[in-house]
Amino acid sequence: MSLVTTKELLLDAQKNGYAVGAFNVENMEMVQAVVAAAEELHSPVIMQTTSGTIKYASVDYFYENVKVAAQNASVPVVMHLDHGNSFDIAMKAFRAGYTSIMIDGSAKSFEENIALTKSVVDACHAANIPVEAELGKVGGKEDDTIGGENDPYTNPKEAVEFVEKTGIDSLAVAIGTAHGVYKGVPKLDMDRLSEIRKLVSIPLVLHGTSGVPDGDVKECIKRGICKVNYATDLRIAFSKGVKEVLANDPTVFDPKKYNALGREYVKEYVMNKINVVGSANRA
Repeated sequence: MSLVTTKELLLDAQKNGYAVGAFNVENMEMVQAVVAAAEELHSPVIMQTTSGTIKYASVDYFYENVKVAAQNASVPVVMHLDHGNSFDIAMKAFRAGYTSIMIDGSAKSFEENIALTKSVVDACHAANIPVEAELGKVGGKEDDTIGGENDPYTNPKEAVEFVEKTGIDSLAVAIGTAHGVYKGVPKLDMDRLSEIRKLVSIPLVLHGTSGVPDGDVKECIKRGICKVNYATDLRIAFSKGVKEVLANDPTVFDPKKYNALGREYVKEYVMNKINVVGSANRA
């Protein structure tokens, strides 16, 4: 199956009360793990890379990995740019063939965020590629996009203006989640999410979901979230597998041996989250 865009997937999720899991991938084994999990549960899936990840290797390397996986998959697969932090990076992913683009201007002023986002929307929509953007700041650190606990959450009324002026296809909202590892249980502003949902009609996205209790994720989906991002926990799962193999046998030198267990742990994690977001058997 060829790569698909997020457009129809998220609209179907919105209509039918579930969400699509979006999983950050850092290497070939993680790509294999995510697709294997999606196929086993007959779920659509979104794979994504951040601006920081594509500094490590170009957009072309990651795109080709996911493209091959999608061509051999029986379920819909999206290749998404997560937290593109400049017009240039967004266009590099767009030209490489990514089928969904996020431009993150949340560190800029409201007006600057609108201008940057609109420029990406105009370019991508010419080729029918959907665009996600962020309003308010998700806490923590996602590569080069920095927020913090004192950053403002998404203002519902500003969200209406932002969506209207940019023409985006989905909106990432800040309601109390954070990127990275939580020091405690995050407290999400569910009422704020419900208010945004009342005022904004496009699909809503939850970032920083690694470490958020599954019950809270399900409640967010009930209140309008259609795409749920997971990144940190996938890295932790993969690293756990690698460390376990090397701890049990320090003489192992073949990367295929320790990467294989990392791949298996990522698959288990992704299967669990597919069931949490409710996308199993939606492919």
